[in-house]
Amino acid sequence: MKVADVSYRSVWRDGDNIGIVDQTRLPHEFVTRRLSTVEAAAHAITTMQVRGAPLIGAVAAYGLALALRKDASDYGLSASAELLMQSRPTAVNLRWSLTRMIEHVRPLDRAVRVDAAWDEAGRIADEDIQLNKSIGRHGFALIRDLAKDKSIVNVLTHCNAGWLATVDYGTALAPIYLAHDEGVPIHVWVDETRPRNQGLLTAWELASHGVPHTLIADNAGGHLMQHGKVDMAIVGADRVTANGDVCNKIGTYLKALAAKANSVPFYAAVPSPTIDWTINDPLTEIPIEERGADEILFVRGMNQDNRSTRVAIAVDGVAVANPAFDVTPAELVSGIITESGVVPATREGLAPLAAPVQ
Repeated sequence: MKVADVSYRSVWRDGDNIGIVDQTRLPHEFVTRRLSTVEAAAHAITTMQVRGAPLIGAVAAYGLALALRKDASDYGLSASAELLMQSRPTAVNLRWSLTRMIEHVRPLDRAVRVDAAWDEAGRIADEDIQLNKSIGRHGFALIRDLAKDKSIVNVLTHCNAGWLATVDYGTALAPIYLAHDEGVPIHVWVDETRPRNQGLLTAWELASHGVPHTLIADNAGGHLMQHGKVDMAIVGADRVTANGDVCNKIGTYLKALAAKANSVPFYAAVPSPTIDWTINDPLTEIPIEERGADEILFVRGMNQDNRSTRVAIAVDGVAVANPAFDVTPAELVSGIITESGVVPATREGLAPLAAPVQ
């Protein structure tokens, strides 16, 4: 996508390094960074300089290429993969991409492993873009159908699943961008998505692309649905089970409950690498990341002097729980928008996607 008329991916190869957009500086500053070591790549994932399941997977793949430049032995491959694997526990794309990289590189002689790793990481990144383009086309068909009977289609989002969360184009936002570009009247209700406020990234993306949108508090979505102001909800996902359960940013489950109660279609836009075919019981088997208390206790923004400021919003000593994700049961999901089409959130609906990924 473009920033100030310059095309960017969210991660790219920069010589023998990789470049990223530092998402912790958005929406107030657009800053890119160069990562030169696997430790720097792991740090970028852990601190959410990069975030979003598909992007995490791509950055991890490039991070492994960085690691092999220093140590291309079997030990170096395994140790670096384990370091990256521990950086974020919930998004399955991380495990998927590292497994693919290891299986591609391990059979090769050490002398060719580095180049092979760079090539495979590049393929993972390029494939992600193509998956997202296909998701956009299939999701656009849903929006176009709704537009036949409406003067404007109002879509609710939660968290950020745009180009910043992928290598490019996005998952949940890809259909929205395409609808806007095709002249379909569309407006987006953007959840703020506390505590990391990733909704601000969505608003920044939509503004950059010229898509009409309104930022709302997380708790406003149900009210808007009750009053007929939401025509559909589209979210991304960090992990989807083979049965169609959707693990996404905390608060997604509540949006799905409200959507069900108000007969609002609720979709998850998901590329096939985000589907975890090994999960039977999502509530006990999906590792839900518990993040630090400071994300709840403090907010960061720009003060009246246009300086970045960190402000405490709670008293000292208050107990904090900060689960980063929740699980939306499949029965609350109207469908999964995949690169192969919109499928039911069921084992039978998702099954055709299994073969290319396993």
